[in-house]
Amino acid sequence: MTDPVSGEDLGDTQRKEHRDIRTAMAEERMAAVGIDETSIETLVRTFYGKIMKDEELGPIFGRAITDWEPHLRKMMDFWSSIALLTQRYDGRPMPVHISLGLEPPHFERWLGLFRQTAHEVLPAEGANFLIGKAENIARSFQMGIQFFTVPKKG
Repeated sequence: MTDPVSGEDLGDTQRKEHRDIRTAMAEERMAAVGIDETSIETLVRTFYGKIMKDEELGPIFGRAITDWEPHLRKMMDFWSSIALLTQRYDGRPMPVHISLGLEPPHFERWLGLFRQTAHEVLPAEGANFLIGKAENIARSFQMGIQFFTVPKKG
């Protein structure tokens, strides 16, 4: 593991200390906002169940995802990495989302369903925490998609 500030290789002792700090931070966050692996799985399965049935988003995601279970597992890893600092997610979501042809109204619909689901299945603190993260992610995706798809001027 490399130190993010100095770029130096961390020894085994420093790696363990880093893991211990990350674990303590995750446990503190879990206690503060009431999110754990089970609630993340419930959120992901409920949210994507709504996406699959949604008349606007369902067909868009349905064209790209033929087997939902691996995608759901990947999304559980993603949200676990965000909420619990597990570092399980290893992916590059931007290229995939660029290819979907998403536009601002799609992001608003996605966020609306996410907000609704988070409030349904998570404690208020956990819902608000993950909604804030989702809003930042949506903003980042919209900027990235615009950057990569809007023709550059001369």
